[in-house]
Amino acid sequence: MTDLLFVYGTLTSGYDHPMARLLAAHAEIVGPATCRGRLYLIKHYPGLLLSDEASDIVHGELCRLTQPDALLRELDMYEACGEGFAEPTEYLRQTLPVTSADGITHEAWTYIYNWPIDGLPRIASGRFGAI
Repeated sequence: MTDLLFVYGTLTSGYDHPMARLLAAHAEIVGPATCRGRLYLIKHYPGLLLSDEASDIVHGELCRLTQPDALLRELDMYEACGEGFAEPTEYLRQTLPVTSADGITHEAWTYIYNWPIDGLPRIASGRFGAI
């Protein structure tokens, strides 16, 4: 299991949110990173959908978790995909290839949006908010 997490929305270091603060307290920010995907504005937060198109890039941060098991359980609850949430959950946590600023590709956990995107605006830049 990897101890890396790719974040692209309200968990990034630019947000003053309780879960972003929890992540900052229990992870080292490796630095900026990208993955292949499309970003959509769900409400006041984004959702990532995977894509095979080379031009579909999502920008975020790569973090190294100090206690991955415990922290991922907490984040799963925040993302409403932990134990006890009805299927299909809004997000799914899975690993995917992420490229750090130095060009190295890493396998990292991230949260993939799992509900329909019909009518939701796409964030064409692949950047959400403070990133």
